[in-house]
Order: sequence, then C-alpha cells, then structure tokens
Amino acid sequence: MRTDAVQGQKTASGPQRADTLTIADIEAAARRIEGAVVRTPMLLSQTLSAITGAEIWLKFENLQFTAAFKERGALNALLLLSEEQRRRGVITASAGNHSQGLSYHGTRLGVPVTIVMPCTTPTVKVMQTESVGGVVVLHGETFDDASAHARELEAERDLTFVHPFDDPHVAAGAGTVALEMLAVQPELDCLVVPIGGGGLIAGMATAAAALSPATEIIGVEARLFPSMHNRLTHARLPCGGDTLAEGIAVKEPGQFTAAVIEKLVSDIVLVDEPALESAVALLLQIEKTVVEGAGAAGLAAVLSCPDRFAGRRVGLVLCGGNIDTRLLANVLLRDLARQGRLSRLRVHLQDRPGALYRVISEFSRHDVNIIEIHHQRIFTTLPAKGLFTDIECEARDARQIEKLIASLRAQGYRIEPVQLD
Repeated sequence: MRTDAVQGQKTASGPQRADTLTIADIEAAARRIEGAVVRTPMLLSQTLSAITGAEIWLKFENLQFTAAFKERGALNALLLLSEEQRRRGVITASAGNHSQGLSYHGTRLGVPVTIVMPCTTPTVKVMQTESVGGVVVLHGETFDDASAHARELEAERDLTFVHPFDDPHVAAGAGTVALEMLAVQPELDCLVVPIGGGGLIAGMATAAAALSPATEIIGVEARLFPSMHNRLTHARLPCGGDTLAEGIAVKEPGQFTAAVIEKLVSDIVLVDEPALESAVALLLQIEKTVVEGAGAAGLAAVLSCPDRFAGRRVGLVLCGGNIDTRLLANVLLRDLARQGRLSRLRVHLQDRPGALYRVISEFSRHDVNIIEIHHQRIFTTLPAKGLFTDIECEARDARQIEKLIASLRAQGYRIEPVQLD
C-alpha cells in the first residue's frame, strides 16, 4: 500500500516516526504489562470454521477487565511515564474503550486521569469511565471538539497526552495481542484486524512481520468509515454515518500508524452493516460471547469475502465487548428477521366482521406464532372500507413463512412481507 510518510505530533512518547516501533518494543511491553492485563484465551472455533470454510482462531480480547484490548496500550504508555509525568497526570480525548483502559490502569497506578468527551457521549459511557476512576470533562459536540479541548487542557495543566492510537508506546502495547496469538498458533496464514485509528493493527503487524513473516496482515474497516483505506489508496469514499462498529468509526486515522500499515498490511477490507450485525449475532449464538461491532469486524470480513479466506488458517481479534444491551437486542432481532425466523406481513383486508379472525386462523393452521398486530384504517391509500394489518410473527424458518404466504394468496388475500432495510 502507498502513502506519504509524515511526522506525528508530540504525545507521551515524543515525536513520532514510522520506524519508532520495533519487535523489541512490543516484547518489552509484554514484559512490562504482564500480570496486569488478562492473557486472554485464543481458541479454534470449529463451528465458525465449518460455516466460513476457513480455520478460524479467535482471540477473546473482550474478556479484558474493561472488555477491550485498549488496556494493553494504555498501560504500557502509563508505565513509561517519568515520575514527574505520573504526578501531574495524563489526559486524552476518547468516548470509547481507550478512556476506560487509561482510567482503570491510571487509577490503579495512582496517576490522575482526565478524559475529555463530547457532550453528545451516551451517559452510560461517561458512567463507565468514571466508575474506573477517570475524571470526565464534557466539551463540544464532536470528537474533534473534545480532542482540541484536551490539547488546550494539556498545555494549561501541564498534563501528558496519551493518544488513543497514534503513539508508538500505545501501539507496542496493542502489539502484544499478536505475540500471544502466535505463541498459541504460530502457523497462521493471516491475521484479520479491525482498523480505527490504526494502533492495534500497527502493533500486531510489526510483531507478525518479525515472528511470522509469511502471515498476511489484512485490515478491516466499516464501509461507512473507510478513512485508512482512503488515506492509503488516495480514494475519496464518503466517511460518516451510523455504524454498528462505532469503536472503529474514525474520520482521521493516525499518521504514524498509516506509515506502518502502508509498509506491512497487504489489504484493507470494507464491510457493510448487515455483515457486522450478522457477525455479532453469530459470535453470541455460536461462541456464547458478547462483542461490539468493532470486535466482530474481522469475522464480518471473512463472511463477506469467503473466497478470500477459504482453506486458510485465520486469526481474528475480538477486540472489544462494550455494546449497549438494547442495541445488542436490536441486532439479534434483526438477524432473526434476515434468517426468516421473524417476519412482518402486511395483509390487505375488507373492514367487516370476522376478516381478521379468518386470517389469524390461517396463521394458527400453519403453526406460525403471532407476536404483534398493527391495524391501519386512517393513514392509507385504500378505500374507506379497506384497511391493512401488519402482523409480526415468528416461525421455525423462512420456508414456514413462505408456505403461509402462499396459502393466504391462494385464498385471494393481497399480502406482502415488509422488508428489513
């Protein structure tokens, strides 16, 4: 991949260059953080392997204390601070997993931690960060607003800024994930790694290049946020929108990390929202593990490009598990709808006694369970004596719903499924 190498900005590790991250840094980080972060399991998924046609190995970073790999880089950066820097404290801008990892380990080490978040940050994320010791400052409407304010506070209070990703010390900590994966399975054909700002893949690619040069490194971005893809290919794909993978929804990726990715990463796969939703649902249903959208991005890439990974030994990082429970419920229900196990059928009726009863009787005859019924008489283009009814229902599979629809149509009913966007 090709991009122009650029100098980064001053952070906890000083001026940044593409050559400031080495395998020695990652191995030192592993020794430094050992015992303070979870050495998460890496397991072969027989069922996902059968579904995808690849040999799927999963690294369960969602089992860290704060449910994300970000602890590794945050802790490594904290442990490399001088005593004076520790005394004064650190600051960052983050509304995600970095804020919790930095807050948790900063509090544990006695380092004051300030987190600047946009005012639009969900209350649950503010509370989670405060619960592990971070002092939250809400500022601005966007992440860029919060980041600019964090830089102002850095100068005003003489704090040390710990960047969420564009920092060699943070990337070195993240790279310890690859050390552990290759220790369990040293013959991985490829590592498929989510990309937000690029810290995780920069660290993992550096480790893999030194320890297993034959292992291909493939990045994954949400199609709505192809920022690193754009930077490295000079494309101009639109960047923005509501993605399930909010943990990698980054408009401006790292400069230091981009230089590492250009050198070591062979490809970046863009995944759509349905693939992300399906991956989250599969991991819960099959592996009984909760992941956020970003954490499922690697599996989404494999599901989206089966020919790309067929027959290969693939390592996937479940990089985080912080997903809102209501959002998770929506994802699971939408996945059932895509499978045809949940449906909404729109039936056009005449407004007369017994009309709905006769339709419901047909549902019963086909053993399809009715969940909810919505009658609509007023806001419709049908004649005054006409109405339509939306019936939400559940079945064993899509074939059972198809038989019900065919039966109703054979009786003269006008019926159509309401499609999921």
